[in-house]
Amino acid sequence: MHRIFVALTLGVLWIILAVSFPPFSEGVEKEPPRKMRVKLMPGKKAAKDRTPGKTVSVEASELPKGVGIEASPGQIDARSAMIVETSTGSVLLEYKADEVIEPASFTKVLTLYLVFEGLQQGKARLSDEVWISEAAWRTGGSKMFVGVGTKVPLEELIKGITVVSGNDACTALAEHLYGSVDSFVNAMNSKAKELGMNRSQFMNPHGLPAEGQVTTARDMATLGSAYLRKFPDAIRYHSLREYTYNNITQHNRNHLLFKDPSVDGLKTGYVAAAGYHLSATAQRDGMRLLAVVMGAASPGSREREALKLLNFGFRHYTFVQPFPPGQPIATLKVWKGEKDDVSLYPQETVGFLIPQSQHNALKWEVRAPGDVTAPIGENQALGEMVFLLSDSPKKTILLISTEEIPRAGFFKRLWHSVLQIHRLDWRWVAGLFGSLAILILVTIVIYNRHSILKRSRSPYGR
Repeated sequence: MHRIFVALTLGVLWIILAVSFPPFSEGVEKEPPRKMRVKLMPGKKAAKDRTPGKTVSVEASELPKGVGIEASPGQIDARSAMIVETSTGSVLLEYKADEVIEPASFTKVLTLYLVFEGLQQGKARLSDEVWISEAAWRTGGSKMFVGVGTKVPLEELIKGITVVSGNDACTALAEHLYGSVDSFVNAMNSKAKELGMNRSQFMNPHGLPAEGQVTTARDMATLGSAYLRKFPDAIRYHSLREYTYNNITQHNRNHLLFKDPSVDGLKTGYVAAAGYHLSATAQRDGMRLLAVVMGAASPGSREREALKLLNFGFRHYTFVQPFPPGQPIATLKVWKGEKDDVSLYPQETVGFLIPQSQHNALKWEVRAPGDVTAPIGENQALGEMVFLLSDSPKKTILLISTEEIPRAGFFKRLWHSVLQIHRLDWRWVAGLFGSLAILILVTIVIYNRHSILKRSRSPYGR
């Protein structure tokens, strides 16, 4: 009889192992991913246009570098120009954007980039008292009029650069952060290369004429976009309309601040050899654009051209985030885990610059299995979101779990295995029942044989 008990015990153990571990448990995970139309969860709108289950999107790399005559802003009255969407760096329009020109005070945007980077890295604080050297005090051109040998709070020097384009403030900050102007300039050129400003060279931190100091509208658009992305709070300094220091009040040289309420930065510039420059940024309906105009004939001309480019961009393009950052896209059932569901999040921030003419041409869909089996790792890819243009995939973004879900205890795994049986491939089900039938048949044979042997050995059976 003990052999019957052993056989039955082994059979039960085999069944438990079969449904609790591979290959049965993998039968669920290998279910082909299915397309799911997932409605967005309620949340704050990130753009003015959002349709549940559908969005309009275009990859930055696919946007035209220029546009057709029907969407042209007209003749550009400057040596070069470019307009970009800052969060993606997408080019909406360019005009002689690679022409090499003296940067003038556009140089100060790179100086400010290094200043804010130093603050971010803890190398300096806004409250630092910056000593003003004679070299800083003597710097020519536009000034905030710091006094030689005085100490000025670092934040005041930032305002002196963003509002009144103070060359003296640039020199003082360069010396404070890097010990010398030369070291600071080396850092400027290293940062320019890092950002991809391939046709730029800087010789000082303020932009006064210097042999070999050059840039392009494309490089300035690259710098401005990176600056606004990395240091969005810097815009509060650029948007100041006036600044008073040492009892001297000066107005912001970017006169678009006084003409268009959506404009809140960024920088002007002028040298006789190059003309008048303006890098102007504005935000409307959640989209921020940056227009770069270089080599205009007058201050008024650079303002008209920059505003014309901004109006063109906002009229012909829109920026859409199909869902707010941090919002889960879908929730999947989890089998055999300590938690019963897992939320899927985009691996990267999703936002698209869309030509208005293609507003209804693009869709998106979520592709993910209906459920998954634990364990699940943190940042594990469990699905994907596909953006399509005319039903052709254009961009795919992975959907990941942001948490780790370990396997559950034995009894929960066993119970989930029972619940999953109806979902298994029929071949595994047939194999399971076939194995059970064989097990029962073997048990009967063993039992009958045991009974026959027992009777044959009995004195009453002879």
